[in-house]
Amino acid sequence: MKIYSSLWNADDWATRGGLVKTDWTQAPFIASYRNFKADACVWSKGKSSCNSKAPSSSSRNGAWLTQELDSTSQERLKWVQKNYMIYNYCSNTKRFPQGLPAECKSTK
Repeated sequence: MKIYSSLWNADDWATRGGLVKTDWTQAPFIASYRNFKADACVWSKGKSSCNSKAPSSSSRNGAWLTQELDSTSQERLKWVQKNYMIYNYCSNTKRFPQGLPAECKSTK
């Protein structure tokens, strides 16, 4: 399994509406992953291992789709967003004049 990441110049919209510009003189930019664990599905012969009838984890049987954060976790998430998030594309109506992406319309 591999992880691919990308870096693109989105400083005209993704950095507080273009207020913060990327300092390209600081390149090369390096990303690393520590303690990454993936519970992934294998795609083979037109079928996903996540759809198998064999005993499986909650991520393979789709249970994760209905999981929700408890109230403590919701408060922690709000705190992180308030203190660290500098851009939320779900509130960027200038970028999406025809309407926000579907994932932005999910219930909260």
